[in-house]
Amino acid sequence: MAEENGSQTPEAAAQQTPALPKMQVLGQFVRDLSFENIAAQKAVKGNVQPEIQVQVGVEARKRPTENQYDVVVKLKIDSKNKEGGEQIFLIELDYAGIFLIENVNEQQMHPFLHIECPRMLFPFIRRIVADLSHDGGFPPLNLDNMDFVQIYRNQLARAAQAKPHADA
Repeated sequence: MAEENGSQTPEAAAQQTPALPKMQVLGQFVRDLSFENIAAQKAVKGNVQPEIQVQVGVEARKRPTENQYDVVVKLKIDSKNKEGGEQIFLIELDYAGIFLIENVNEQQMHPFLHIECPRMLFPFIRRIVADLSHDGGFPPLNLDNMDFVQIYRNQLARAAQAKPHADA
């Protein structure tokens, strides 16, 4: 009866509705990690007022297995004393995830890999950085939430500037 008044059967409606994107984290791991307590090495004394600078990059690539991708979030955290500019500590972290991604069209895959996947990894990155700074003799460094949309836009802008102009 439903077909007589113009409505569709559930099967027909399911065929016309595009499938929702699906993402599954298959694995995650520290790919590279470095922590340097420069203040202890150089015996920095006196009033230390840290100024923290965080640099973030994201790399993504297709894996040989269908619908699987590697995404690596690269962090460089540099802490310097506000007064003298002496370096206090340095953290470099490459944190990787292996993702199964389905139902994302080709045009949207690049931003999906550089925005949504790092968002999934970020809570783990935050904890590693907090534990590492604490275990290194400093108060835990709790990273603020990161705007991966803006990080992605900045990466695209840098890539566009680095390209040689074809007009010349």
